[in-house]
Amino acid sequence: MKKPALLIIDMQNDFIRDGAPLKVEGADRIMGNIRSVLALFRKEHLPIFHVIRVHRQDGSDVELFREDLFRNHPFAVAGTKGAEIISELEPNEGEYILRKTRMSAFMHTELDLMLRTIGTDTLFVTGIQTPNCIRTTVFDACALNYSVYLVKNAVAAKNEEIHRSNCQDMASIGVGMIRSSEVGRILIS
Repeated sequence: MKKPALLIIDMQNDFIRDGAPLKVEGADRIMGNIRSVLALFRKEHLPIFHVIRVHRQDGSDVELFREDLFRNHPFAVAGTKGAEIISELEPNEGEYILRKTRMSAFMHTELDLMLRTIGTDTLFVTGIQTPNCIRTTVFDACALNYSVYLVKNAVAAKNEEIHRSNCQDMASIGVGMIRSSEVGRILIS
């Protein structure tokens, strides 16, 4: 392992907080696990990417299949409280904030270039939501030849059945399935 990096995906007010337009029900249960992984990466001075979805106010950059949803319940709008990273995971100075408009953190972003520039070959993935932004990011990372660990108790979906089936799917392509308590051991090996 050259240099691992942590991805924390979409941990924003519009997806986490009660009453949010796209609240992921399982998000509250993973908060402590993400925080413990984040603390390990900070302690080891390893790269941390806070990946966030941010849209234009007029919704001109929203996926076609989400246009009606956005029109009725705007989400992750640039400059709003809803688009902000939740306070429990507020980035420290030197941590990267990467904006995206699609599910995958790699699609039309500078993530791959940044990771290669800093020498990263291994990714630890946390955040929401397992079947969408997590899964597409993981599949793209594998296609780009990164080693990937999914911290399965630090990702969530709207229910446990969807979460489990997507984790199985990712495991079947060779993604390492680990728990937050195992991250430290892998980082030092």
